[in-house]
Amino acid sequence: MSSIERLFWFDQQIRDNRWPNASTMARRFEISAKTAQRTIEFLRDRIGAPLIYQPQQRGYCYEDSSFSLPQVPVTQNELLAILLARNLLAESAGGLIGESIAAFGRKLLGQVQVAGIDEHLLQQSFSACWNGYAHSEGATFELVAGALLRHQTIEFQFSSPASPATTHRRVNPYHLRHYNGNWLLQGWCHLRSGWRLFNLAGVADVQLTGDVFSPVPLSDWPQLDAAYGVFQGEKQQEVVLRFTAQRARWISREYWHPAQRMEPQADGRLLLRLPVADYREIKLKILQYGSEVEVLAPDDLRGQIRNEIEKMRLRYMAQ
Repeated sequence: MSSIERLFWFDQQIRDNRWPNASTMARRFEISAKTAQRTIEFLRDRIGAPLIYQPQQRGYCYEDSSFSLPQVPVTQNELLAILLARNLLAESAGGLIGESIAAFGRKLLGQVQVAGIDEHLLQQSFSACWNGYAHSEGATFELVAGALLRHQTIEFQFSSPASPATTHRRVNPYHLRHYNGNWLLQGWCHLRSGWRLFNLAGVADVQLTGDVFSPVPLSDWPQLDAAYGVFQGEKQQEVVLRFTAQRARWISREYWHPAQRMEPQADGRLLLRLPVADYREIKLKILQYGSEVEVLAPDDLRGQIRNEIEKMRLRYMAQ
């Protein structure tokens, strides 16, 4: 996207008689002069732009003013998908992703004529709402995403809600996942000598180490969807939940996990079976439905829910 932006910027600078060159492009986009020069050479040699360098003006112009950049072939559905993605991720990563998609969408709108597409109407017509998620800083996301794509080792300070302590981490970043409004980084942690997931909301002071790592094959990564929720593990158990007939009508339409199985009962109730490796997240989900759900298996999870209900009863009795 940044390369396309540089090409369109350079083209517009020429048409405005501003005589752009590699130096002005480098300053505008905060890139090296060599990268800027390669962009100009790509415009001339690969796209066929009739570029001429004028020493007196110290910049470029077009020998043939009728030249125009190739128009991007974009369908209405493709443009709609880009602009909708902007609305859905408007607040993600501190607004960075939504703003970047919006800027790109406006440039596409300026380059193509697609009937029925209006950015203002789309903004009014579609939206997404996340609640209960932890906010990630845009600058943090940008640094981590850049390092991930270039296989660069990073260092940062990490604070987990499970502990008041802050630890210094050195990590090889492999994957960024958008999970229920949160951005999670999967990477190899040098401190723990193993794979770890980091919520970007707890990541601060990201630094590029300058080291480049050789990525391991995808087949050697730990699975992110082997079990329900964000907490994974080698040992999985089947959790069986039974929902009341009234709640079953809602649950039957929901997606909890790729391996889930739903079994409607003759009396209208519903059994939901799914693999779980860690009880922390599924416990919160179960308690969300109160008396409309019952844990049938495994026994230790059923016991933990029973104990939690008893603690809740005592708390409310005390008041």
